Amino acid sequence: MLDLSGVAAIVTGGASGLGAATTRALVDKGALVTIVDLNEEKGNALVEELGGAATFVKTDITDSDQVSAAVADATSKDRPLRVLVNCAGIGYAKRTLGKNGPHDLESFQKVIDINLVGTFNMVRLAGDAIAKTEPYNADGARGVIISTASVAAFEGQIGQIAYATSKAGVAGMTICLARDLSSVGIRANSIAPGIIDTDMLAGVSDEFRKTLGAGVPFPARIGQPAEYADVALFLAQNDYMNGETVRFDAALRMAPR
Repeated sequence: MLDLSGVAAIVTGGASGLGAATTRALVDKGALVTIVDLNEEKGNALVEELGGAATFVKTDITDSDQVSAAVADATSKDRPLRVLVNCAGIGYAKRTLGKNGPHDLESFQKVIDINLVGTFNMVRLAGDAIAKTEPYNADGARGVIISTASVAAFEGQIGQIAYATSKAGVAGMTICLARDLSSVGIRANSIAPGIIDTDMLAGVSDEFRKTLGAGVPFPARIGQPAEYADVALFLAQNDYMNGETVRFDAALRMAPR
């Protein structure tokens, strides 16, 4: 079992939503966290809340130099970097063919670049740093990478073509990462959340929230970021969890719309 009290960790999208909840959960377990995000206001506020247990590095995860700087921050702490949790992501609602014509290529590419290419950019650079640490057990384990897919990877809805494609890529890379990184003792897992109460639902009315929650089998409600963080902690700590994409959706299967 990975003792989180003795590690440094990186959380992308770590200033809000799933990432902020995961940052808090890791700090509660004693980890020192590097928060990777573009939102300086939220990032600095979370650092202030958590005191000396977290630092913030403004980072575009698609920029290799910026990611390298974030990894350098994480490896400068007084303990080995062993955990990367990828929560950063965006989404647009556009159909392949809409009333105004075909889906623009630019926004499709942007979603892929951030959600998929950005995730891989973090994996390759943080993974390289984790691989240089000393093993923490007799199996030769060095750390873990956890990425965020989505139920949209399996049941993308109308208008989710870019988002669903990007998240399917994250789910698809998981077993390959686990196999690629096995030689250096790094595990790789991903979480596929359903409907979670994050910034994406910030402008939604209470009535619509109830409607969304009612469509979930059980419990019939929207999930909470702290519940996602609980899953991330489990995947981080359990040394035999590897190569898995875990659905976190209360048995929800998305309808076409």
